[in-house]
Amino acid sequence: MIVFPAIDLKQGQVVRLAEGDMDRATVYGDDPAAQAMLFAEAGSQYLHVVDLDGSFAGRAENREAVEAILEAFPGHVQLGGGIRTREAVAGWFDLGVSRIVMGTAALKDPQFVKDMAREYPGGIVVAVDARDGMVATEGWAEVSDVSIVDMARRFEDAGVASLLFTDIGRDGLLKGCNIDATVDLARRTDLPVIASGGVKGLDDIRLLAVHANDGIEGVITGRALYDGRLDLAAAIAMAEKA
Repeated sequence: MIVFPAIDLKQGQVVRLAEGDMDRATVYGDDPAAQAMLFAEAGSQYLHVVDLDGSFAGRAENREAVEAILEAFPGHVQLGGGIRTREAVAGWFDLGVSRIVMGTAALKDPQFVKDMAREYPGGIVVAVDARDGMVATEGWAEVSDVSIVDMARRFEDAGVASLLFTDIGRDGLLKGCNIDATVDLARRTDLPVIASGGVKGLDDIRLLAVHANDGIEGVITGRALYDGRLDLAAAIAMAEKA
């Protein structure tokens, strides 16, 4: 199982939001590339980066910061946030992004996402962000009438790399990852699932790792790392036992 330390970008700074609310942002630094290097030094070969401003704008808003991260980080960078055009997808892959995460586009233009998945095999991750079991879009500002399982199944035969499942009600709150919902989703779809939202410590990593054979590919963690509640090296070591 892969541990993805998260770097969320708002106006060029490293932040974490509470429940996806841009007005509830905690700033953890103003040098995203330096943060990426700290994660690399702790042993991470993977990084999850989100352009939060881009999620709302529908276009890249933190390009300079993302480019600095790509230049500094020696491993694989997974990027999300407002990537909704063919040009944007191609541009990020050309710059060295390993995988691109699509959420709003997956709900509103699923054929586009399927086309990108076929054009870039193993390169597209579909974000299934849920509030009370229903898919949320537009930087989590809107809640749809589509269930997370229905959303996931739409992409089972599309060639996407993984599903990224976030329980918005737990994100950034250190309440603990929604293990039951994540495992249930993994069991009900053929696609690997990445867990996200609410990781508070090593117990979350251990519980998810137990279910690696159910289809849990990885876990994203942010605030727990920044607050010192989770040691990244220890989390990676535990996840690799799975």
